[in-house]
Amino acid sequence: MFLTISTTGEPERPATDLGFLLHKHPDKAQVFSTSYGTAHVLYPEASAERCTAALLLEVDAVALVRRGKGKGRGGAPDAALAQYVNDRPYAASSLLAVALSAVFSSAMRGQCAARPDLPARARPLRIEVPALPARGGADLVRQLFEPLGWTVDAEAVALDARFPAWGASRYVRLVLESDRLTLAEALRHLYVLLPVLDDAKHYWVSSDEVDKLLRAGEGWLADHPEQKLITSRYLSRRWSLTREAMERLELVRLAESDDTEVEDIDNAVDEETDTEEKPVPLAVRRRDAILAALDACGAGRVLDLGCGQGQLVQALLKDVRFTEIVGVDVSMRALTLAARRLKLDRMGDRRAARVQLLQGSLAYTDKRLKGYDAAVLSEVVEHVDPPRLSALEYAVFGSARPRTVLVTTPNAEYNVRWESLPAGHRRHGDHRFEWTRAEFRSWAREVAGRHGYEVGFTPVGPDDPEVGPPTQMATFSLNTTTPDTKEGKAA
Repeated sequence: MFLTISTTGEPERPATDLGFLLHKHPDKAQVFSTSYGTAHVLYPEASAERCTAALLLEVDAVALVRRGKGKGRGGAPDAALAQYVNDRPYAASSLLAVALSAVFSSAMRGQCAARPDLPARARPLRIEVPALPARGGADLVRQLFEPLGWTVDAEAVALDARFPAWGASRYVRLVLESDRLTLAEALRHLYVLLPVLDDAKHYWVSSDEVDKLLRAGEGWLADHPEQKLITSRYLSRRWSLTREAMERLELVRLAESDDTEVEDIDNAVDEETDTEEKPVPLAVRRRDAILAALDACGAGRVLDLGCGQGQLVQALLKDVRFTEIVGVDVSMRALTLAARRLKLDRMGDRRAARVQLLQGSLAYTDKRLKGYDAAVLSEVVEHVDPPRLSALEYAVFGSARPRTVLVTTPNAEYNVRWESLPAGHRRHGDHRFEWTRAEFRSWAREVAGRHGYEVGFTPVGPDDPEVGPPTQMATFSLNTTTPDTKEGKAA
């Protein structure tokens, strides 16, 4: 089996960026072992103007029979010869789809650690599959790919060119072209639709195939006009699995139309669970307090500074009043986990337009952070070495200068209420300090005074009459009637 992926470029955006996206270097020919044979990845051409990556899958027919255990086309117990003499080594099928997923797994998920900006970019793509089984012919190929933004050239392959009267075979030579799709989207389309067109899988289809289908189909399958046919064929026409997939796709469609999460729609619980009272985690109380403060100040464009793994960004996305949400963190690993939590690579266009993840240090000014309604520093300042706090202060209050800044931090006085926390210890090993209420208020008032803000304080969590709340929050509001400080002007 053979498949090529080509793209074009220019000096500032060379076509060889394809190597970063596929995580396969253009100067190398690489070999990967699979359960059914050997996959080769090579680049027939690689220049700034044009780059082509090829995937060649050599199928081991004996291994296919042994692992198939009589299931799938060519593996039936009453067709001994057909187990070894079939089109599997030559025609694109579920074997090639599985190889795509295995060899280009990071690319399919839209991940690129070396160049995190690349996966989200649409680029000119040309995909060629020389031999594709198509039960339904070239017309069905077009019906499946064209709604996804592809220009489709599906040329029927003759049974024998010497005998035109015999007509066409069930195979087509497929060429797909688009300049509106990302590489990750293209790979997910192929992963689902190659076995759909072949209409046969080389392995037994079980319930976990529904999850695979929905993961690969996120963002496009729920609205595809041939959704039912795709779902049925992908799941080998098993009606129970098809019904489950269709029901879950309908929930996805409803969630996208309401710009909300599936969990918010499919939220039925039994009476016992619904009426059982459970303690609310402090992290949830903290997010609720932040969301309430952002709502009170009327913020629409919000920065989450030190966003970590994206819990607050995820909560902000659920509320359509927040029209632009930017998560910033110095850790690429944290941003990768945040992108995975948010499912950025499979997010609908409307929701994706509202969110952005940026790598950046809060110790330095950053012009990208200017002009926002509000900024949140949730459990961030205590992770900063005290000598670096002044740099963070200026970067946020002096340079970025959002209208509102929310800062939450642990209340050190409350630590005596944590039975599991030894005396004198901080709540987290990475905390450089933990402030008392008086220390936090003193710092916050000094910062507000230096940069033209007013500040108020809110307890988060149960407010103990002796030691106060577990978390303390300061709300800084820019005093628009006061001229900018020198530091503000310097920004």
